[in-house]
Amino acid sequence: MSCGNSPVLVQQRLPLCAPARVLACGAWLKNTACLLDGDTVWWSQVHGDLAGPDNRAALLASVETLQNQSSGPIEAVAHDLHPDFFSSQVAQQLADRLNVPGIAVQHHHAHISSVLAEHGVDAPALGLALDGVGLGSDGVSWGGEVLWVHGAEFERMGHLRPLALPGGDAAAREPWRMAAAVLHACGHGELILSRLGPVVGESAARTIQTMLVRDLNCPSTTAAGRWFDAAAGLLGFSVCQDVEAQAAMALEQAAARHLSAGSAVHGKAFAAEADEPLWCVSEDGQIDLRPLFVSWIERGVLAAPAVDEAAARFHFALADALASYAVQVARQRRVSHVVLGGGCFFNRIIRTRIVSRLEAAGLCALEAISASCGDAGLALGQAWVAACRLKNPRGVYIQSEQISCA
Repeated sequence: MSCGNSPVLVQQRLPLCAPARVLACGAWLKNTACLLDGDTVWWSQVHGDLAGPDNRAALLASVETLQNQSSGPIEAVAHDLHPDFFSSQVAQQLADRLNVPGIAVQHHHAHISSVLAEHGVDAPALGLALDGVGLGSDGVSWGGEVLWVHGAEFERMGHLRPLALPGGDAAAREPWRMAAAVLHACGHGELILSRLGPVVGESAARTIQTMLVRDLNCPSTTAAGRWFDAAAGLLGFSVCQDVEAQAAMALEQAAARHLSAGSAVHGKAFAAEADEPLWCVSEDGQIDLRPLFVSWIERGVLAAPAVDEAAARFHFALADALASYAVQVARQRRVSHVVLGGGCFFNRIIRTRIVSRLEAAGLCALEAISASCGDAGLALGQAWVAACRLKNPRGVYIQSEQISCA
């Protein structure tokens, strides 16, 4: 499998043969590369995030090893849609050198396609892609997506309501900024100073409040990860993140504490149900969790001991909103499979709740098998989409018509 100091590869078998031989270079975070060759996937090691020179050098070495592993000529090189990723640049340079197409694949399309490839599903499916960030086909940051996927084609059927990112990328590192964003989105921007000022300082809170009011350096995102950050920041579980998804994990731990306490009290798993759904879906498929946050503000639950229950209700509201909308779209599009992809599905509460809701509606929920549901498994989806695109060059992103969920 390797010789000398060449990187060691890991072999995986798929239920179906790919229509073309493709090398994929993965994404930016938790980078891996892979070679899709017939019904075999050859995986590189996990290189990690590509910010540092050592991880970049490891990717280059793995790409060379994967080329040598190929049973025949590589027909395309796949990469993320984001052109500035080091992995995208490596892929395009390799494609030019091999004189084959370099194929960009939208991040969340790849997440869903990785799971479809592992299960050998070659039929249209619906995908729930939840993560922290991925460049969308419209140039905006995505990450809370409901996609219809079939091979090289996908349609964006719906998504989480966009939230502002005050300060851009800094908002992903400082959940209190996302808490400010959701307060502003709920029409309670006046609480930014009183709620967050004592935590981060009045000057910082006032600056973010002004940025949100004036829409200055506040790009938007549909990412589920940022909704997790907003909840964790508002409930006081996280102000700044030292590692990726730290706020989301703290929120999940709080929800698990509440659910465990409910199980001990009631002798069964506590459902954390609300009297009515604390979410809504607009006619254009925007899944809106603001009613949940407004209920927290109006009921005064932004302090212990109510915050653990609030964390549980956040998980259930998000899962139920996504599952409910997915069931409606799946019936409209006559698909039986719903795929779960993206790093947010490491969250056991979200994953279990969504699967339960989908299966209760008679749908088949598909999860990652051997490949990671997060970015470490993305390369397989990139390779699969690229292979399908070579077979069907017309396969592209389709702008969906509006779906009525009345």
